[in-house]
Formats: sequence, C-alpha cells, structure tokens
Amino acid sequence: MLDLTRLAMLREFAVRGTLAATADAMGYTPSAVSQQLAALEREAGVPLTVRSGRRLRLTPAGERLVVHADAVLATLEEAQAELRLHRQSVRGTVRLAVFQSAALALVPPALRALGTSHPELRVLVTQSEPGAALADTWARDFDLVVAEEYPHHSAPHYPDVDRRPLVTDEIRLCVGGPWVDASGLSDLAGAIWVMEPRGTATRHFAEQACRTVGFEPDVRFETADLQAHVRYIESGLAVGLLPGLMWGRGDMAALAHSLDPAAHRTVFTAARRSSRHDSAIGAVRSALEHAAQELGTMAGTAPSVPV
Repeated sequence: MLDLTRLAMLREFAVRGTLAATADAMGYTPSAVSQQLAALEREAGVPLTVRSGRRLRLTPAGERLVVHADAVLATLEEAQAELRLHRQSVRGTVRLAVFQSAALALVPPALRALGTSHPELRVLVTQSEPGAALADTWARDFDLVVAEEYPHHSAPHYPDVDRRPLVTDEIRLCVGGPWVDASGLSDLAGAIWVMEPRGTATRHFAEQACRTVGFEPDVRFETADLQAHVRYIESGLAVGLLPGLMWGRGDMAALAHSLDPAAHRTVFTAARRSSRHDSAIGAVRSALEHAAQELGTMAGTAPSVPV
C-alpha cells in the first residue's frame, strides 16, 4: 500500500518543481523530502524521479503516479467535505486568499456576517497577488481565493478549479493636483504616474492603455498598495488607473474619469471542485457573494451574482 503522505509529497513536488520549494510548502527539510520520495519509490517498485543535471525531475511513471495521487487527494477532500455536512453547525477553518481592494471592500462585511451566522467558523485571511493565489489554491495551500481579471488579460486557469463571479467594477482614470483638469489619457502624456509592480495584470493594462494613445508613461511610484495609489493621486503627486472598489470609496469619485472606451475588471472566487460540498467553504463563499450584492450603489461596481 502506497503511503498517503508520501503521495501528497510527490504531488507537491510535481507542483513546486524543486525539493527546496516542496520542503518549504510542507514544512520539511529538503533532505527529509528526498528521503520520503526515495521511500515512495521503494514502495512503488519503479523509479519515480531521475537526476537531470543538478535538478530532480519526474520519470514517466512518476508523472502517472502524480495523476493518481491528485485523484486520491481530491477524493479524500470530498469525503471530508461530505462528513462536514452531517454536523449540526458550520465550523472548522477556511484559508482565504484575497487581493487588496477586495480585502478592503468585501472581506470585512462578509466576516461580520459569518461571525453572526456561523460563530464556530474560523477564517484565515491572507493578502496575496491573484495569479499566485490561484496557483496556491490549486496546490491546496488555500481553500478559497478572491481573484481578478483585467481586460484582455485572463487570470490563469487550473484543472478542477471552479470559478464564480462576484463583482464587475469600472476602471477609471484618477487625477488630481496639476492634472486635475485632464479628462482623458491623451491629456496625460507628460504626467507622473503611479502603477503596480511590473508583471502584474494591472501594470500591463495601465501601460498598454497609455501606449495605445501614443505615449510611454513616466512611472515614478511603483507599489502594490492601492491605498498608497489613492493618497499619491489625492495629493496631486501622480495620476493612475484605479478600479471601482478603490475610486468608489470616499471622495475619489470626483477625481475619476471614465476611459473611452470604458474598461471593467471582473472579480471572482475560485475553489477546488473537490471542495464543492464543504459547508465551511460554501459559507464563506456565500458571505462574499452577499457582500458583493450589498455593495449596491457603490460607484463603478455591479454585483455579478443575482440579487
């Protein structure tokens, strides 16, 4: 009989790609991971890994065993979820990954509601970049993720990860200070910009929007903290593109101008399909959807779920 923990470790190695990353994800040392994989090879009776230069990679037999390991772990997760359905109350721990603007607008009302309806439920919230959080949810580091998609930039799709829409919000040009009279991108070729770090969907969208109208933006402020974006813009130090969950808060709406053509971001939740019967994850997901509905008339947003 193959050891379940070792099967999970093999699957983790397939996801992470290195012994060091596998060890870090599972709380082992790299040497312990290597020993466990060697023990699994002895149980299997065939080589599961092979050296390729300085790296370790899976053999064809190892790759096939990963497929079966994934199925076994999914079945076990479904069994645990179904057992929770027989409890009289929703309880347990749900690991939630969320990006900043959703953490500010959606998570607080959702958690307040859960505190009343399911007081025994424990939610661990981690702020994480959406692309990485989707991968980590697929890898079972998180149970549920709130992620986003910008125009012409699809978030990664992972096998057996189910998506449900939450909110669609409008991306607007936000200006202040010396640029307060600007009403469109073409007016801001000489402006100072604040943007998120390179490699993010938001940065790609913002740069392409500027390039489309004929200029390269002068980005002097680079931060993933959208609250900092708001402060730089309100202080007249920079201009930027912000989604409705940010510019629709406080007094920013007066400084926000629609793009031509209008652009919108989609916010959604994602979870593994093997957890679809998990009452705790379902409760958190439903609370987030209710919070999206309760946004109601917030500027620039519309719930993507039926009201």
